[in-house]
Formats: sequence, C-alpha cells, structure tokens
Amino acid sequence: MKYTYLNLSEDVLKSAGRPMTAGEIWKEAEKLGLSQKLPSVGKTPQATVGAQIYVSIRDNPKSPFIQVSKRPAMFFLKGLNENPHLPSPPTEAEEKSRPQFSERDLHPLLVRFARLNPHFKAHVKTIFHENSQKRMKGANEWLHPDLVGVYFPFQDYTKETIRLQKALNANSIKLFSFEMKIELNYSNLRKCFFQALSNSGWANEGYLVALKIDKDADFIGDLQRLSNAFGIGIIKLNADKLEESEIICSAAFKETIDWDTLNRLAEDSPDFTKFISDLKDDVDLNKVKSRYDKVLNDDEYLSYLEKMQISE
Repeated sequence: MKYTYLNLSEDVLKSAGRPMTAGEIWKEAEKLGLSQKLPSVGKTPQATVGAQIYVSIRDNPKSPFIQVSKRPAMFFLKGLNENPHLPSPPTEAEEKSRPQFSERDLHPLLVRFARLNPHFKAHVKTIFHENSQKRMKGANEWLHPDLVGVYFPFQDYTKETIRLQKALNANSIKLFSFEMKIELNYSNLRKCFFQALSNSGWANEGYLVALKIDKDADFIGDLQRLSNAFGIGIIKLNADKLEESEIICSAAFKETIDWDTLNRLAEDSPDFTKFISDLKDDVDLNKVKSRYDKVLNDDEYLSYLEKMQISE
C-alpha cells in the first residue's frame, strides 16, 4: 500500500504524543526519515500536510485527526487527545493574546475568493493608500477602496460575441470596489459601511468585506437594511473554508460608471492609474496580459493562513 501524507501525519503525531502544526509535523517527519517513504514530495509539503488533514477531518467521519486550535492551526489524534496528561488546547483568552493579523493581510483571501466565485470571476488589485498624493488633511479621506477588481467578458464569451458587443457599443465588463475589514459589529458598522459607500461610487458594484460579522439577528437586520437602502454588498469571508464564504447581501448593479469619481481616483492614486491603464490594454488585446494580485493555489493558501495565523 502506498505511503501517504496522512499516514505520515498519523505516525508523527503518535510518535510526538502532542498536538502539532502542519509545519511541525513535516519537520518531525524529516527528522524521523518518514518523508523518504513518500512516493513524491512537492514544493510545499507542509502545506500539503495541512490540506490533507483538513480534508480528512471535513469529509471523513472516521478520520483519526482532530483540530485542537485555530490560531495557529494545530492537529492531533482523537484517541491520544483523551490522555489527561497532554496539554489542553489554548483557552479563549490565550487565543486572543496571540499576534493579530492586519486588514491588508486578508487581501489574498479576497483575491482568491473573487477569482473563484462565479459571481465575480474577477482579477483583483490592491490599492496602496500610502502611495496616493498627499493633500490637505481630510481631502481624500475615504476616497480609495482597499481593492479593485474587473471581470472581463472574453473569459466566457467567444471572439465573435465580443466583436458583436463592440459593434453594438455594448459592454459586459464589470468593475468592482472592495473595502476590507477584520470585523463588523455595532461599534464600527456605520463608519465602515459609509466608508465603503464613499469609495465605491465609481464602480459597477461596491462591497464591504469582513472576516468576522456579528451574528446577532438585530445586527444582521440593520446590515441588510443599509445594504438595501444604499446598494452596497456585504461579503463574509470564511478563512478556513474559503469556498463557504458568502455574499450576505448582493450589491446593486450600476449600469453607468461615475467617470468624475474614477478620474479623481486616478489623479490621486498611481496604483489606481495603473489598474485602469492595464485594464484598457487587456481589453484592447482581448486577453489578460497585465499583472493583478496573485491568486494563491491550494497549498500556497493553506501555508499563508498558517504563516499569518489567520482564522476566524
């Protein structure tokens, strides 16, 4: 029988007798010589370890593995976890005391979600506020979104259909604006919401994105009422299972672009200027040749979550 990453992980955890991260499991496997038993090893074996354990826990009710903490993600074996002499998983207070990630650290999650989600299929770019022109204090406050995105129709349509659209002056390109937050609750809802509203006027659809959203029914109701009134969409990211992230509220689609606001953004932000310049080049070529933020593959994504200690 072929020796797998799951076999390796189980052997390491049995030998160590304690919870470990995917990276620790792999390092220990190399020390024990277990990595040599694998038929092949990729570029990011520690990420493969984590990915396969996650899938085993999610899809196999009889999986021997359990996840005992989220930040960092640590795994152990069900039977051994009953040993009273083993260290307990970190308490909630201990979890909160760990180093915190920033809003910008969440950008790769949104970039991957927006590319893979069928509603968007978007190429996304981070707008670095610090690169913008320095104006009088408050002059460009809430002007810049955190990320911008574009959907190109030539990803789905034939060349003939694209030619016909051009002949009819029709345009199915979509522009998106995203404002990123770690958490949404009553203490910051209106400030975050109207920030997203302010910096998305130029786009076809504007979104407020968060990793954590207060689950209180009254809060969700207020969120939906604001979204219905002003047309801003709400996205709840699920870091551990990105495919289960959801668009809680859909954004209202605006047929026309606010060219004045778009031009103001271009005047202030070299990153946004590059975005619209690249967009024009790609449209002319009917092909995506420009550089947008990288979409992490499965292994890179899991490795990134572990490195940045990102979890809900």
